[in-house]
Amino acid sequence: MKIIPTFPPGRRMRWRMPLIAVLIAGLGGGGWMALHSQDSKAVEKKDAKAEKKQEIYELTRADFATIEARELRLNLPVSGALTPLNQATIKSKVAAEVKETLVTEGMPVTRGQPVVRLDTADLASHVATQQAALEEAKAKLSLAQKTQESNLALLKQKYISQNAFDTSSSQVELAQAAVKSAASQLEIARRALDDATVRAPFDGIISKRLVQAGEKVASDTPLFAMVNLKQLIFEAQVPASEIPRIKAGQGVTFNVDGFAGRTFNGKVARINPAAEAGSRAMTVYIEVANADGALKGGMFAKGGITLEKSNVMPIVPLTALRQENGTSTVYKIENDKVVAQAVKTGLRNDDEGMVEVTSGLSSGSRVLTVNLAGVKPGSSVKLPDAASTKQASADANRKG
Repeated sequence: MKIIPTFPPGRRMRWRMPLIAVLIAGLGGGGWMALHSQDSKAVEKKDAKAEKKQEIYELTRADFATIEARELRLNLPVSGALTPLNQATIKSKVAAEVKETLVTEGMPVTRGQPVVRLDTADLASHVATQQAALEEAKAKLSLAQKTQESNLALLKQKYISQNAFDTSSSQVELAQAAVKSAASQLEIARRALDDATVRAPFDGIISKRLVQAGEKVASDTPLFAMVNLKQLIFEAQVPASEIPRIKAGQGVTFNVDGFAGRTFNGKVARINPAAEAGSRAMTVYIEVANADGALKGGMFAKGGITLEKSNVMPIVPLTALRQENGTSTVYKIENDKVVAQAVKTGLRNDDEGMVEVTSGLSSGSRVLTVNLAGVKPGSSVKLPDAASTKQASADANRKG
């Protein structure tokens, strides 16, 4: 006989409740794990998208440069004053009273143009005196010549001695010399009369008037100062140690205060063979053409002598150069991507901060000029001009 145990109804319920609770907890835990797994995957995808979006770097105009092709010059800085090549102080050649001044400061004059007239009364009298002296000398010469002819006839007839004839011949020679002297003195007097009208020695501009009408002037008294501004000389002081690098004919570019944005040109004409005492600097004379007369004497110029220059080649900022594995490299922007581009460089100008690129780049290329954290070859970038173009297109579409 098989005995089947029996339990009271209350006891059977107490045993089933814990089992049901365990089953419910297990089902809930599995559901939570499944939901957590799905949330983790969603977060990972979101982070991946965010990370991908962060790889596009927006550049400012200060972060890159567009390469242009031009000459690169290596200059020696110089400064100094500009002086006219032709300048003169006009002086009186005679002693007389100033009758009239015909020009004043700043007026242009041409070669031979009268600038001062002096009183000619005394000078004209002197001319008349010398004219009379010449006529007297000519008369004495004529008399001496007639006496010589008569003595020659008497000598042939042996009425006078040879010594007497030689004496008359000497009188003729003396009279001839007197005529020449009187003629010379008359010419001097006439020139003095002509010098009473003082004329400009060359084309130029009056820079200073030194006399007024009514003043009495002596010979060599300064009357006017004038200059010709068509050709100037830029006198630059250069250290003696730099002189071996300077040659006649080298180009010079310079600027002058007051001419913002305008660059002037000249060329080395000559070098002073002696250094200045104390400074040990040597003066280099630079010819400057000034056809329009914009530059004036005494202006201060600052520029550089071109010691060396390149051909017309792409020029890159020095800040764009990087050294990678011993090779000069730039980060070029192509199709909104950063590309490492190896280049060969030539002439370098540290003062200007530029270097010539002989191969590896062409004009119009864009290169990074600063080191940006995280930006490396393969990185995506966004240029400001592209953004502005996109915005302009969107605005046009909206208006349409």
